[in-house]
Amino acid sequence: MGFVASGMNHKMGRRAAVRRAALGFGVFLSGAAGIRPARAATAKLLILGDSITAGYGLPGAEAWPVRLEAALKAAGQDTRVIAAGVSGDTTAGGRARLDWALADTPDAVIVALGGNDGLRGLPPATTEANLDDILTRLKAKGLPVLLAGMLAPPNLGTDYGRDFAATFQNLARKHPEVVFYPFLLDGVAGDAALNQPDRIHPNPQGVAVMIGRMMPAVKELLIKARGA
Repeated sequence: MGFVASGMNHKMGRRAAVRRAALGFGVFLSGAAGIRPARAATAKLLILGDSITAGYGLPGAEAWPVRLEAALKAAGQDTRVIAAGVSGDTTAGGRARLDWALADTPDAVIVALGGNDGLRGLPPATTEANLDDILTRLKAKGLPVLLAGMLAPPNLGTDYGRDFAATFQNLARKHPEVVFYPFLLDGVAGDAALNQPDRIHPNPQGVAVMIGRMMPAVKELLIKARGA
């Protein structure tokens, strides 16, 4: 009996070893063929922005990222929106904290910076260089990006306004893989009924207009993310 049991144990041990070897070989082949684990059903969308992203002057539930997440889910897009907005932030600030913001391992990124550069009259070339670096680093990480453009306040003059707007157009041409939305506040800027008393930040009605106008571009971004 001891001899039989020993023989059976030996055979079972060999079979287990064969199974382990086969499993390991299969994992090796999967890696060699470039097969990656399936992406999670819920996409993570990071918004790298300033006070508009931070929801300045609004109750938390009315902030743009929160409302965008709700709108996406209502449209059948299972998405978690991560708000990385800092009030007063410039493109230089966004550039400096990019790696920190990416710690949440998003599947796609909306870059919504530049408004404070325009308000401060910073050189458009500096804004362009900062955004170019952000887009280049995101591309290197294989992350689909939506670049939201911005316009300068009219009191800074026609020439500055033209050069500032060209900043975003130049970047869209240089990075054709990026989804380009020319103006973050399209349909909202300049309308007192859609803005807070400062005439800079959208009120809840303005946020609704922002989301409605941006939704096609955001959906395009998420298609890219899910296909990555």
